[in-house]
Amino acid sequence: MSERAEPLNPATAPRAERAGWRAVLGKEDWLAIWIGLGFVLAGIVLYATGGSLRWIAVAPQKWHDVAEVSGQLLEAAPRYAALFGLLAVVFGGGAVALGFRFRRFLAGFVPLFGVAGILYFIGQWDQAARYNLEPPLVALALGLTVSNGIGVPRWAEAALRVEFYIKIGIVLLGAGVPVALIAWAGPVAIVQAGIVSLVTFATIYLVATRLGLDRRFAATLGTGGAVCGVSGAIATAGAVGARREDTSVAISIVILWAIATIFLLPLLSKSLGLSTGVAGAWIGTSEFADAAGLAAAQAYAGYAGHVPGIAGAPDAAVQAFTLMKVIGRDVWIGIWAFVLAIVATTRWESTGVAAPVDARTIWNRFPKFVLGFVVASVFVSIVAAGAAYADYKKVVQPGLVAPLQVLRVWTFTLAFLSIGLTTRFRDLARAGARPLVAFSTGVAVNLVLGYVLSTQVFGTYWDRLGQ
Repeated sequence: MSERAEPLNPATAPRAERAGWRAVLGKEDWLAIWIGLGFVLAGIVLYATGGSLRWIAVAPQKWHDVAEVSGQLLEAAPRYAALFGLLAVVFGGGAVALGFRFRRFLAGFVPLFGVAGILYFIGQWDQAARYNLEPPLVALALGLTVSNGIGVPRWAEAALRVEFYIKIGIVLLGAGVPVALIAWAGPVAIVQAGIVSLVTFATIYLVATRLGLDRRFAATLGTGGAVCGVSGAIATAGAVGARREDTSVAISIVILWAIATIFLLPLLSKSLGLSTGVAGAWIGTSEFADAAGLAAAQAYAGYAGHVPGIAGAPDAAVQAFTLMKVIGRDVWIGIWAFVLAIVATTRWESTGVAAPVDARTIWNRFPKFVLGFVVASVFVSIVAAGAAYADYKKVVQPGLVAPLQVLRVWTFTLAFLSIGLTTRFRDLARAGARPLVAFSTGVAVNLVLGYVLSTQVFGTYWDRLGQ
């Protein structure tokens, strides 16, 4: 969904195609890295000098009645105002670099931030877990209702930067995932992701071509289901020269199933009594978008300690999802695009302009924000090096990591709202049933295979994350 005004139509957004350093500064992935690492470095500097980001990284606390909410707002009003100003300037500056006007961004960001704050407070209600009022799910449901009901005004669209928010959030997520965890579980995630990706792609591609769809369209659909959802579909479409309308349909179907599995996977995992680590791995294997998967993983994390029979720490669900989706699947985007570009140019009839087949293709298609995730993890791990676990939990966690996690939650909530507000189901009706049938077949295979791998084959590895 990167570099476009709304998820279902990647051709409508302005692009910042510049040479040299301006290209680096004007690309969504790089902007997400600079912003995310900027927050991380600011937190490290303050922590090293005896300070913290805690004052400006304000978040609602647990509450029981409305009077407690009013009290929190009155007490922390200056902090919320400062946080709004910080995010408006930083995210707005990124939007300007992507080609949007700051005033247009700010006009949409004001209500977006306000609603995100309301949802954050709802998630802190002491009865929220009982009624499944997780902020990501509520944000999506609200956004979908507005988008497909009354519609979203055009003046608000510039602030709905889904991929931008998600990529920044993933960089911030790296600050809470130690390097040791990546090194330990990363190989497992790569192997599991490789198995599922190959089988899912083959299923979707074969069914799509049997139904008479163009091979480029079939490859775009297959990669969207097998690798990295929307980003994978866009990368493959550019590599093989798929038609713009086919790319838009593929994105729409990926989003449709990504939203459906947000609700489906946590409910299935809950009914099966999976631990948080195992459930997070299954979600990471079978979700089709980073934002949707994080919403599902965070929703399941909320069950830990509140739902009988759900073992594991809450963070394990998000950590396992990140290792499977971000480390395990997202890193394959460039390689898949590179291989399919070769196939398209050497085996398929030329009906479009495919991407150049050279080493640069891998780098161009590689999700750069993954590098930001790793660097953030390395930075925080260096700061925490040598600290005993008890000291880490008592000093490093609250002083450095926790404020960054709060900023991450704000960013993800903005992303979940934006997903709902930019998803319009009526666009799917124009494509007919064949693409949906092909992709849905792959979804069925993916869910079953992902479950077996997460619970039976590699279940021991993922279950340890919850201990």
